[in-house]
Amino acid sequence: MVSKVREKIVSAALECFHELGFSACSVQDIVDRAGVPKGSFYNYFKAKELLAVEVLEIYTAGSRRELLSDVSVAPVVRLRNHFEFLASRYAGFGYAKGCLIGNMAAECSDNMPLVRQALAESLKHWTNTVADTILAGQSDGSIVPGLDVDTTARFMINSWEGAVVRMKIAVSREPLDDFFTVVFPLLTRPTAEIEKAGTNRPVTSRAQRQATRGASQ
Repeated sequence: MVSKVREKIVSAALECFHELGFSACSVQDIVDRAGVPKGSFYNYFKAKELLAVEVLEIYTAGSRRELLSDVSVAPVVRLRNHFEFLASRYAGFGYAKGCLIGNMAAECSDNMPLVRQALAESLKHWTNTVADTILAGQSDGSIVPGLDVDTTARFMINSWEGAVVRMKIAVSREPLDDFFTVVFPLLTRPTAEIEKAGTNRPVTSRAQRQATRGASQ
């Protein structure tokens, strides 16, 4: 059975890291928010970085990436539903906090190896899931076949996180709307336009992509 005190510490840390940032948030800030003695922190966590890794896992679990794997929904709709969910999540924060993953990444340094690794794994999994969804869209003809799925997935996530940074500064949804306005027409524009631009490439199967990833590791 999970300790109630431990749950309070983790919940408080998620709020503090998201509001203040990892570096600016002290153990004292966390226990004060949790309403527990400072000594309780070290009963469950040897270091603040270990707590940050767990917080990232919880935050990621709440990002509803499973929407991307729902094969009962058209791939393009899955992609839009996923990013629209994230937009609604930020709306719940008043657009002021940004994305915890992006915030942590901006602070990441060589002194935070565990957080860096957790972020890398989270982004890799997210990218692969988006890439698989794009590939599914290419297979059913709803997404243009000339796009390299891995490059496009990275571009989408990089663009999204950049839009979220600007959203946080502007305290507005407008940068997210820019993302939707630009990215989704690029995914679905007529194949003839891709060919005319000279960017048409063969569709790479999931198996081929996985083999390529394995060879590069």
